[in-house]
Amino acid sequence: MALLQWKDQYSVGIEAVDYEHKELVGMINRLHDELMASGRDLSVSAFFGDLFMGISAHFALEERLMRERRYDQLIQHKADHERLLDEIRDIMDDFEEHEAASDELSKRLDAWFSRHFETHDARLHKALG
Repeated sequence: MALLQWKDQYSVGIEAVDYEHKELVGMINRLHDELMASGRDLSVSAFFGDLFMGISAHFALEERLMRERRYDQLIQHKADHERLLDEIRDIMDDFEEHEAASDELSKRLDAWFSRHFETHDARLHKALG
């Protein structure tokens, strides 16, 4: 069962960004499925690594678009991205150190993703979309 469902409110109106957002939803759902099925197996570590790389690349795209469009909140949004990446690193560390159950990790990923879209990207959508 999917952890996240794509919602129209996640759309920022920029095709490349929306495409990557949908890809990230899929990656988080695959990671969730793997966590629920495998628990702590090595494939989950690989999924976490792929997700982190995907998120990093996505943030780089958003930041490039913000620079090109002279988004006045670029510095703040970039700082938000750094904090969000730190949160993902914390989730990954907790997984590696066996400090969190699989369902807790999934809930944290869901909360992370929702918070990113409902706060950070909502502001971006209003300015650039």
